[in-house]
Amino acid sequence: MFANRILSGMRPTGSLHLGHYHGVIKNWVELQTRHDCYFMVADWHALTTNYDEVAIIEKSIWEMVIDWLASGVDPEQATIFIQSKVPQHAELHLALSMVTPLGWLERVPTYKDQMDKLNHKDLATYGFLGYPLLQAADILVYKAGLVPVGEDQVPHIELTREVARRFNNLYGREPNFEELARAAVKKIGKAGKQFEQLRTRYLQDGDGEALLAARELLAASQNLGNSDRERLQGYLENKGKIILPESEALLTAASKMPGLDGNKMSKSYKNTITMRETPEEVSKKIRAMPTDPARVRRTDAGNPDKCPVWQLHEVYSGDDTKQWVKAGCTSAGIGCLECKQPVIEAVVREQQPMFERAEKYLANPNLVKEIVFEGCHKAELVARETMKEVREAMGLGY
Repeated sequence: MFANRILSGMRPTGSLHLGHYHGVIKNWVELQTRHDCYFMVADWHALTTNYDEVAIIEKSIWEMVIDWLASGVDPEQATIFIQSKVPQHAELHLALSMVTPLGWLERVPTYKDQMDKLNHKDLATYGFLGYPLLQAADILVYKAGLVPVGEDQVPHIELTREVARRFNNLYGREPNFEELARAAVKKIGKAGKQFEQLRTRYLQDGDGEALLAARELLAASQNLGNSDRERLQGYLENKGKIILPESEALLTAASKMPGLDGNKMSKSYKNTITMRETPEEVSKKIRAMPTDPARVRRTDAGNPDKCPVWQLHEVYSGDDTKQWVKAGCTSAGIGCLECKQPVIEAVVREQQPMFERAEKYLANPNLVKEIVFEGCHKAELVARETMKEVREAMGLGY
């Protein structure tokens, strides 16, 4: 496992909005400074629900990447790539489908939930049923240690862990495993004896602290190649070689970005502000927002808790502005348009750097394609190494 590696992605199914920025991309910009990040345009995943609307996928890919770059995702720090351009995603998905019980996919909570929400579409396809397995392949092909998700996506990470565990149990016992593992222990040097002692304490006594200490010892060793490191991870727990390591969910805070009607910002609700909306359009949309229905006249007092605009103040305004809004609204000291103006200014101010960063990519589309081409190449080199191990373990050669 590459403990510091992160895999995350977004589906290209239309223009990105501020909900995407506050819910996902803003977090990416922070993560890229501390982790080895792989950010994926999940176009195969887009087909699971939009297989009959492919034009929007192709159009959205490049606009979405520009939005990422405009938001501060840095190709010098993170790898940006397109899922379908790295064929090992589909290959590992197929390999995992051979060993994954059908019931595991049918019990994923979001499967029935999405079937209900998207009942206007024909989603009785393997692609839709199997998308959590494709997501597992996306993660496992890079041996990502961490996957940033919201609470609703945790079951997908648990499925990924179960699939990896099953795969390792089926194929991790290579010929001469014990002999190869003991040879790898010797490569650790003086720490090899300590590793064996920790392993014994864990296997004989169930000492969880010994297990953690042994894992830290492996992570710190500079003398092991990836294959030996994975072999010793399995040897430590008496499981065989760990070919596909189990990733961990990195929980992210749920997006608090409200839409123009007070509901969650979503294209489905037609209540969005896109990430590169013009200042004029931002002003027009926010000025047209509904407010507390009790304020029929300018002189009527209102209640911010019943006003969708207040939710935007919670995201964009400081304490002084919020106090001004509360006092002015509840006393009818300010009108609704006055209340909206600080939000308009804050949104425009947030988007200004996005326009500035996007300018060079809009002026030179080939620059975006070069970034993605290099990212795809880097991603494929990593994915190819994983598939080499997977194919050898399954008796397919490479």
